[in-house]
Amino acid sequence: MFFRVRDLELRRVHFAVEYYAGEINYLDDEIRQKDFLKATGVAELLSNTLGEIRVKGHLSVSIEAPCDRCLEPAELGLDSDFDLFYRPVIRGHRHQEVEIDAGECEIAFYEGDGIALVDVLREFVVLNLPMQKLCRQDCKGICLMCGGNKNAAACSCRAAPADERWAGLRNW
Repeated sequence: MFFRVRDLELRRVHFAVEYYAGEINYLDDEIRQKDFLKATGVAELLSNTLGEIRVKGHLSVSIEAPCDRCLEPAELGLDSDFDLFYRPVIRGHRHQEVEIDAGECEIAFYEGDGIALVDVLREFVVLNLPMQKLCRQDCKGICLMCGGNKNAAACSCRAAPADERWAGLRNW
């Protein structure tokens, strides 16, 4: 679905979409959509803004990504409302610095005659993934010595030998 500025000048556009698993590509191949991404909402052109588009709605999806501790698949659910603003790119400021105020930090930009809904949803999902992706809260991670998954089986590795370069601090 593509929201054209000239269509939004006439009326708001309501949407209710479902994207199959794998239909939306994220940052890399490690982050995958596990099931349907469902989104409902409305897109509108804000008056007196020279082309600013507001996309507001609700999104739900299940994402699979590698656990940051053990590298096993971690399932991350996202079920959230969103309220996003998009402003057309201003030409002429390409090679010079432009100061923005705090409110403008919350606004994204688009080029051309509108924005694609799939781009809006992809951006929202990626920005709302947790910083630390865990398969479970008590994940034990990977053994530093043998590389085994500590969640699957306890390893018999001893702690790594101390680095002798730090011996002076040990006696301090």
